[in-house]
Amino acid sequence: MSKKDKTVYVCQNCGHEALKWMGRCPGCGEWNRMVEETQRPVQPGGSRASFMSRPEAITHISMAPEMRLTSGVTEFDRTLGGGLVPGSLVLIGGDPGIGKSTLVLQILARLADRGTRALYLSGEESAQQIKLRAQRLSIGAETLYVMTGTRIEDFLEQLGTVQPGIVAVDSIQTFYTDDIPSAPGSVGQVREVASRLMAYAKNSGVPVFLVGHVTKEGAIAGPKVLEHLVDTVLYFEGDPGHLYRILRAVKNRYGSTNEIGVFEMKDSGLEAVGNPSRIFLEERPQDVPGSAVISCMEGTRPLLVEVQALVGPSPLGMPRRTAIGVDSNRISLLVAVLGKRMGMELGDQDIFVNVAGGLKVDEPAADLGIVLAMMSSFLNKPLDRGLVAFGEVGLAGEIRGVSQPGMRIRESGKLGFTRCLLAQSNQESVAASKKIKLLGAASIQDVHELLFT
Repeated sequence: MSKKDKTVYVCQNCGHEALKWMGRCPGCGEWNRMVEETQRPVQPGGSRASFMSRPEAITHISMAPEMRLTSGVTEFDRTLGGGLVPGSLVLIGGDPGIGKSTLVLQILARLADRGTRALYLSGEESAQQIKLRAQRLSIGAETLYVMTGTRIEDFLEQLGTVQPGIVAVDSIQTFYTDDIPSAPGSVGQVREVASRLMAYAKNSGVPVFLVGHVTKEGAIAGPKVLEHLVDTVLYFEGDPGHLYRILRAVKNRYGSTNEIGVFEMKDSGLEAVGNPSRIFLEERPQDVPGSAVISCMEGTRPLLVEVQALVGPSPLGMPRRTAIGVDSNRISLLVAVLGKRMGMELGDQDIFVNVAGGLKVDEPAADLGIVLAMMSSFLNKPLDRGLVAFGEVGLAGEIRGVSQPGMRIRESGKLGFTRCLLAQSNQESVAASKKIKLLGAASIQDVHELLFT
């Protein structure tokens, strides 16, 4: 280390810098995340990449049609808002083994089959390992190139030779630059490598995929500045025990963040699921208390999923509350509403709520379905198999209307449902349907009279 180099302590969670080590980061409050790093001053005329355009009046800026690269995988293209935008930087995160590398390799192969020169750079696997995966996925595109290494300068030198139309880097935490003496995966290295790849994408117009590791809390590892640098952040979610995977956008400068893509993991790789509602409902039990179907919106797509509840006397002093796929705080709120407004005392009951298929539902429209499932289990009365429900439940026990009721009802009718329970305000705002009977409810008392008396 030269005399000009400076030693600092950097939080590996938020990137906060300090001159001395501290047990707790002042920036994010996390413990034992401060790591010693050496900062080397950048020399004049150094190798840092940048991009800069000339000043231009906003009225003179050309609005050329946005040309997106479409992969042909409808679920993936929908999540991005219609396809890849030239020059965009896309970050994909997910748990280990969830299928991030498989997804990226399949997308590159699809684009290569359509005539786009693709380059896959791996810092974790050898070329032979990638070839084995490609054989399993039946990938054999001549214009798909593979390169392995961990030094970003070597990679940037090869880009001029290959001249790819799309690039994937797997994973960003394994690469380093010589300009920073800290280890690969540190805050400084991740920030600098991502900045160089962003400059390359903006200068060349080539879209770049970055695959990122996640922490045990489920967030993308590395500094938050990594998510700020990129144009799009995608999370690849799913339970390893289920076949289905959800690709969800949490940041997208070129489209909506409400869209999701649904994939099924098979021996031959990931396959897009065109009608996920039918898949999520195909194993629904018949005439069993505690099972309800809700209609939720994921972006512009209505999705029907099954919510299961199990309510029973607790042998413990403190009853258990377990929620999978829904917010546990929301469950506590709905239990309190049932106790206060309906007289259903569930304080001494164990309550387990699960969204079948490994899907996560976070919109308030799921409230009514959750309440139905808990009522059904507590009263030991199964619901009509042809019933679907959606609506928000307020603290006063009222059923509130939700957005886009017409789309939810039409999707329910397509899948063979004959009755739909919804808020009374929503019933008044939509036209009557020939396929499905609408049941309007103003409160949970109305729900109990309609279905359980």
